[in-house]
Amino acid sequence: MESSGEDALSAIVPLLKLLSLTVIGLILANPKTKMVPRATFKLLSKLVFALFLPCLIFTELGESISLENIFSWWFIPVNVLVSTIFGFFLGCLVVIICRPPPEFNRFTIIMTAFGNSGNLSLAIVGSVCHTKDSPFGHGCHSKGVAYVSFAQWVSVILVYTLVYHMMEPPLEYYEVVEEEGDVIEEQPPVNDLSRPLLVEAEWPGIEDKATEHSKKPSIARIFTNLSTLSQTNFPDVDITEEATSVSSPRSIRCLAEPRVVRRFRIVAERTPIQHILQPPTIASLLAIIIGTVPRLKVFFFGYDAPLSFITDTLEILGGAMVPSVMLILGGMLAEGPNESKLGRRTTIGIVVARLLVLPLIGIGIVALTDKLNILVEGDAMYRFVLLLQYTTPSAILLGAIASLRGYAVKEASAVLFWQHIFALFSLSVYLIVYFKLVKYV
Repeated sequence: MESSGEDALSAIVPLLKLLSLTVIGLILANPKTKMVPRATFKLLSKLVFALFLPCLIFTELGESISLENIFSWWFIPVNVLVSTIFGFFLGCLVVIICRPPPEFNRFTIIMTAFGNSGNLSLAIVGSVCHTKDSPFGHGCHSKGVAYVSFAQWVSVILVYTLVYHMMEPPLEYYEVVEEEGDVIEEQPPVNDLSRPLLVEAEWPGIEDKATEHSKKPSIARIFTNLSTLSQTNFPDVDITEEATSVSSPRSIRCLAEPRVVRRFRIVAERTPIQHILQPPTIASLLAIIIGTVPRLKVFFFGYDAPLSFITDTLEILGGAMVPSVMLILGGMLAEGPNESKLGRRTTIGIVVARLLVLPLIGIGIVALTDKLNILVEGDAMYRFVLLLQYTTPSAILLGAIASLRGYAVKEASAVLFWQHIFALFSLSVYLIVYFKLVKYV
């Protein structure tokens, strides 16, 4: 009984630390007190995105990684894909059982499938390793941050490719809006402080990235049977060049691009793949390159490294990441949930599937892979990070993508709010379970 109590205390104390930081952020950003204006939180989110997080990733991942470790850690990024696939199927079940409004079917699946495998996981690892009775031993923080950072690039690629296209406005409902009222959506100025903090919490300056196709269901239009579409209704799908070259059959046969190939090319052109190279991703790439080349690594890492003063400086800056992220989360929660058309039943369904059911699946997958000797032997932190990938709420970045696509922005804010509120209890329970599991590694 005493051991069980110690395990529970060791699991709950790190969450209480993070909760304290979040409450401080909530108090500072409270609309009634306004001790710290929203502009300050937005500036802090930019510092996290462009400075604190890249510094933390570079210093910890660069020092821990090696060519040998890349082959040992291969299941960490694969596990992100596995958790996303199971989350996708759970999202489909939520749609079938809870029956959200049809225009939010894809949104429900996305919010169930894609978890926060970045900032929140780093914060949990940092807080757990800052506890005296941590079960993860020496090098806890460095290993934990390295493992989480090593998986981040997979999440980033998924968000800027698959999620970006899945979050486009549904074609049939976009048509109704267009036909019913000549609705002109007024876009807020770039520096409009009335924009929710959620929109820029993990992607500052997102509105600057908007293109003419961002808020249109252009991909759905491309893959819809052209015979059922009217060019006058959908002028942004450029299919006129096929019509203008009808008089030259030989040129069509010899030079014209196949219709299917052309559609996939347009999809590729409209995929914001260039946004993948954000500061955190660049820091990960640099850390992997330098960490896997011994002659470069000795210049940056180690007590006698000629450039150790640079890595020490970056390490100091990286230390500000966790408290800053939790303060921003508190500021985001202080804004409260927006009104949502998703429905209470569907919101509860997403929360239950993401925070209660998916972690149970994760425990089974990690246990199975451990029996198959796929995981690093005797590494408790390795298993803990794998389990965390199934346990965190939906990625806050999904709110930014929703804003960029102009689809379900209020619904994303509401779901993320309630998920993070409920995550306090679900994380407490599952951290106790995880601590018991990794204790016997």
